[in-house]
Amino acid sequence: METLKVAHEIFSIERVYQSEPESVYSAWSNVEAKANWFIGPGDWSVVQRKLDFRIGGEEILHGRFPNGKETLYKARFSDLIENQRIVFVYDMILSGKIHSVSIASIEIERVDTSSTRLTFTEQVAFLDQTIGREGVSSRREGTLAHLIRLTDYLEKAK
Repeated sequence: METLKVAHEIFSIERVYQSEPESVYSAWSNVEAKANWFIGPGDWSVVQRKLDFRIGGEEILHGRFPNGKETLYKARFSDLIENQRIVFVYDMILSGKIHSVSIASIEIERVDTSSTRLTFTEQVAFLDQTIGREGVSSRREGTLAHLIRLTDYLEKAK
């Protein structure tokens, strides 16, 4: 029996939003707000969404594509500092099989009176023979798409 290797990767994305830190943090901590920008691509649709935003709380985002493939994001919050930091661990399950386990941190800091810097850093372990550089490229691209949608959401919410 062949041993499956774990592919370890890390990436970081920094974005500046023309919003207060409180608005940026709220977009992550409020389920109604997050449902506007934390979504799957294209023709993906939500099956279940749950957010218990507290240390030890869980977030679930379960979705499905028309072809029947499913995604299941299951997170647990490890550290929360209001308007400053969010740290969580999450599993990504694709069509019933574990794809990856990650630890992610979001650092939120005021840049000036009207803007906020968000630094998203993720350490990911791919468990399903995903080639690390390919998996992290795809994960970074997906995360960036979320953060771009967050920009749009924050602009509309003003």
